[in-house]
Amino acid sequence: MNLKKILARGVSEMIGESELEKKLATDPTKVVIKYGVDPTRPDIHLGHAVCLRKLREFQNLGCRVVFLIGDFTARIGDPTGKSKIRPELDQIEVEKNVKTYLEQAGKILLTTPETFSWIRNSDWFVSIHDVRAPDGTKFTIEAGGQKMQTPPLPGNHILARTNAWLASRMQKNKIRHYSFINILAVLRKITHSRLIERDMFQNRIKNGEPIFMHEMMYPVIQGIDSNVIADIFGSCDLEVGGTDQHFNMLMGREVMEMNSKKPQSVLTLPILEGTDGKEKMSKSLDNFVGITESPTDIFGKTMRIPDELISRWVELSTDLDFAEFEKRSKKENPKNLKIELARELVKIYHSADAADAAVEEFARLFSGDSKSGRPDEIPVIAIEEGSWGIVELLNSAKLVASKSEARRLIAGGGVRVNDSKVEKVDQNFEIGKAELILQIGKRRWARIVRGG
Repeated sequence: MNLKKILARGVSEMIGESELEKKLATDPTKVVIKYGVDPTRPDIHLGHAVCLRKLREFQNLGCRVVFLIGDFTARIGDPTGKSKIRPELDQIEVEKNVKTYLEQAGKILLTTPETFSWIRNSDWFVSIHDVRAPDGTKFTIEAGGQKMQTPPLPGNHILARTNAWLASRMQKNKIRHYSFINILAVLRKITHSRLIERDMFQNRIKNGEPIFMHEMMYPVIQGIDSNVIADIFGSCDLEVGGTDQHFNMLMGREVMEMNSKKPQSVLTLPILEGTDGKEKMSKSLDNFVGITESPTDIFGKTMRIPDELISRWVELSTDLDFAEFEKRSKKENPKNLKIELARELVKIYHSADAADAAVEEFARLFSGDSKSGRPDEIPVIAIEEGSWGIVELLNSAKLVASKSEARRLIAGGGVRVNDSKVEKVDQNFEIGKAELILQIGKRRWARIVRGG
């Protein structure tokens, strides 16, 4: 696979293609690719995996991916895609999320020393010592070579391995730590009008909503990250991110040029819609499919997506032929296409055997065979289109005598929607084009469809 093939699928925009192509042709092992993540959530879902899978394609060419943990910027909160300011995270929460992020990323990315490094931007922005969690867990963080004890990690663990390497590298290259004065020096070359070009800032201005200074600083700090990575690794040749990061990644090019460096190329990828088919995939919106979820849950959630999303999910989340899926969608039952998609996703994140078992389990539950425990006929209940809380949904479907009973059953793990156990009493579900199968125990069932 070459760059042309990588860019042929699931790409929104590529800036600096010719420069990157030349370096790949010379020696792909010298290409350094930045991918930044604010560890605001500990779990990776299919939306995150869109970028990670593209990074893996570059790794297969021999490129090095630098997985930047934005533990400093996470405490600011990127306003991207938000109409309101995001809450700050404390250092304890960030530290707990870091380990989970890296372990889950390893399900997609190569993590050999030649193709993968991880780094934190607090290494050059802050110095915090002996942070202690409420449970007594101690985190020791030292600028210029962080250490994390959560508890102590084996020497070959990716966290421990990269920490030791980074400490020696920063010392050898005399990488400076950015004080407020250093950041001001960068800001001297960036205008206010440039920063407020961001779409979400323009929307706030039109709506008379405030823009806070710490939010405007975010893309500048992200640009500094690219410059420091170039100092540490010898270059920062490409940054990969979603379309919502386009402005931030362009700021990286500007900051690098200010420092007389070759600017990074920028690759933006589409934002994957969640299972509701409306909003971007997000754990907070409960429309996500986590890559570490059980085969049953991955399969069941995928079967819930609207029919029109099948080809897009195939293109961005698998290696299947999405053009062929697009053709087949015009003449085949969408259910069969979803089964193929769901099976492939389980295969990617678990195994072929787990995928086969998930297909068989789905067929058993939804085959109409009374011996499977599912009745031959399920009562059909029409509900008004929109977002419904599970408690209200169960109550409106008359599957429970009261809302308190619904809450009790959910807390006890006795409620399932489309074969996925409902975990939270405040979970929401979309009533729309895709039907929902509600189940309580073995005897109470309802098929929810959109009402008139």
